[in-house]
Amino acid sequence: MVNMNPETLENLKLELRRGCLVLAVLVALRSERYGYTLRKELAEHGMEIDEGTLYPLLRRLESQGLLSSEWREHEKRNKRFYRLSSEGKQILKLLLAEWEGIDASIRAVIKEQAHGNGRSLSAGR
Repeated sequence: MVNMNPETLENLKLELRRGCLVLAVLVALRSERYGYTLRKELAEHGMEIDEGTLYPLLRRLESQGLLSSEWREHEKRNKRFYRLSSEGKQILKLLLAEWEGIDASIRAVIKEQAHGNGRSLSAGR
Protein backbone atom coordinates (compact mmCIF):
# COMPACT_ATOMS: atom_id res chain seq x y z
CA MET A 1 0.00 0.00 0.00
CA VAL A 2 1.11 3.55 -0.65
CA ASN A 3 2.69 5.33 2.30
CA MET A 4 -0.24 7.59 3.08
CA ASN A 5 -1.05 9.41 6.24
CA PRO A 6 -3.98 7.45 7.77
CA GLU A 7 -5.70 10.75 8.53
CA THR A 8 -5.63 11.67 4.83
CA LEU A 9 -7.27 8.38 3.91
CA GLU A 10 -9.95 8.82 6.58
CA ASN A 11 -10.68 12.35 5.35
CA LEU A 12 -11.05 11.10 1.76
CA LYS A 13 -13.36 8.29 2.86
CA LEU A 14 -15.44 10.75 4.89
CA GLU A 15 -15.72 13.09 1.92
CA LEU A 16 -16.88 10.24 -0.30
CA ARG A 17 -19.48 9.12 2.26
CA ARG A 18 -20.95 12.62 2.74
CA GLY A 19 -22.48 12.83 -0.71
CA CYS A 20 -23.67 9.24 -0.56
CA LEU A 21 -25.27 9.87 2.82
CA VAL A 22 -27.66 12.52 1.49
CA LEU A 23 -28.83 10.11 -1.19
CA ALA A 24 -29.18 7.26 1.31
CA VAL A 25 -31.27 9.43 3.67
CA LEU A 26 -33.57 10.54 0.86
CA VAL A 27 -34.03 6.96 -0.35
CA ALA A 28 -34.78 5.72 3.16
CA LEU A 29 -37.33 8.49 3.72
CA ARG A 30 -39.54 7.32 0.88
CA SER A 31 -41.21 5.68 3.88
CA GLU A 32 -41.87 7.81 6.94
CA ARG A 33 -39.44 7.35 9.83
CA TYR A 34 -38.27 9.12 12.93
CA GLY A 35 -34.59 9.81 13.48
CA TYR A 36 -33.69 6.74 15.51
CA THR A 37 -35.30 4.26 13.11
CA LEU A 38 -33.73 6.05 10.15
CA ARG A 39 -30.32 5.88 11.78
CA LYS A 40 -30.82 2.20 12.63
CA GLU A 41 -31.89 1.30 9.08
CA LEU A 42 -28.94 3.11 7.53
CA ALA A 43 -26.54 1.36 9.93
CA GLU A 44 -28.04 -2.03 9.03
CA HIS A 45 -27.08 -1.29 5.43
CA GLY A 46 -23.52 -0.19 6.26
CA MET A 47 -24.18 3.57 6.35
CA GLU A 48 -23.26 4.45 9.93
CA ILE A 49 -24.18 8.01 10.88
CA ASP A 50 -23.96 9.66 14.26
CA GLU A 51 -26.74 11.81 15.68
CA GLY A 52 -24.61 14.95 15.44
CA THR A 53 -24.54 14.48 11.66
CA LEU A 54 -28.00 13.05 11.05
CA TYR A 55 -30.20 15.61 12.76
CA PRO A 56 -28.54 18.70 11.23
CA LEU A 57 -28.77 16.94 7.84
CA LEU A 58 -32.49 16.28 8.34
CA ARG A 59 -33.07 19.94 9.31
CA ARG A 60 -31.11 21.13 6.27
CA LEU A 61 -33.02 18.85 3.89
CA GLU A 62 -36.28 20.04 5.40
CA SER A 63 -35.30 23.70 5.06
CA GLN A 64 -34.47 22.99 1.40
CA GLY A 65 -38.02 21.71 0.95
CA LEU A 66 -37.02 18.08 0.34
CA LEU A 67 -38.50 16.70 3.57
CA SER A 68 -41.52 17.38 5.68
CA SER A 69 -41.86 16.44 9.32
CA GLU A 70 -44.35 16.37 12.12
CA TRP A 71 -44.29 15.67 15.83
CA ARG A 72 -46.44 12.77 16.99
CA GLU A 73 -46.73 10.63 20.05
CA HIS A 74 -45.27 7.18 19.50
CA GLU A 75 -44.72 4.62 22.24
CA LYS A 76 -45.76 7.24 24.84
CA ARG A 77 -43.11 9.73 23.65
CA ASN A 78 -43.21 12.62 21.21
CA LYS A 79 -41.12 11.87 18.15
CA ARG A 80 -40.50 13.81 14.98
CA PHE A 81 -41.37 11.82 11.89
CA TYR A 82 -39.74 12.68 8.56
CA ARG A 83 -40.76 11.85 5.00
CA LEU A 84 -40.00 13.04 1.51
CA SER A 85 -41.98 16.04 0.34
CA SER A 86 -43.35 16.05 -3.21
CA GLU A 87 -40.35 18.16 -4.24
CA GLY A 88 -38.09 15.70 -2.43
CA LYS A 89 -39.57 12.84 -4.46
CA GLN A 90 -38.81 14.68 -7.70
CA ILE A 91 -35.28 15.57 -6.59
CA LEU A 92 -34.65 11.99 -5.46
CA LYS A 93 -35.62 10.72 -8.90
CA LEU A 94 -33.10 13.10 -10.50
CA LEU A 95 -30.38 12.30 -7.97
CA LEU A 96 -30.84 8.56 -8.48
CA ALA A 97 -30.45 9.02 -12.23
CA GLU A 98 -27.28 11.05 -11.58
CA TRP A 99 -26.00 8.37 -9.19
CA GLU A 100 -26.58 5.64 -11.77
CA GLY A 101 -24.67 7.68 -14.36
CA ILE A 102 -21.74 8.25 -11.99
CA ASP A 103 -21.73 4.57 -10.99
CA ALA A 104 -21.72 3.46 -14.64
CA SER A 105 -18.87 5.87 -15.43
CA ILE A 106 -16.73 4.68 -12.54
CA ARG A 107 -17.38 1.04 -13.40
CA ALA A 108 -16.38 1.75 -17.01
CA VAL A 109 -13.12 3.37 -15.89
CA ILE A 110 -12.38 0.44 -13.57
CA LYS A 111 -13.17 -2.06 -16.32
CA GLU A 112 -10.96 -0.22 -18.81
CA GLN A 113 -8.12 -0.12 -16.31
CA ALA A 114 -8.56 -3.80 -15.55
CA HIS A 115 -8.31 -4.70 -19.24
CA GLY A 116 -5.50 -2.26 -19.93
CA ASN A 117 -3.39 -3.33 -16.96
CA GLY A 118 -4.45 -6.94 -16.78
CA ARG A 119 -5.70 -6.42 -13.23
CA SER A 120 -8.42 -4.52 -11.40
CA LEU A 121 -7.80 -1.25 -9.58
CA SER A 122 -8.73 -2.92 -6.31
CA ALA A 123 -5.99 -5.52 -6.82
CA GLY A 124 -3.39 -2.86 -6.09
CA ARG A 125 -4.52 -2.56 -2.46
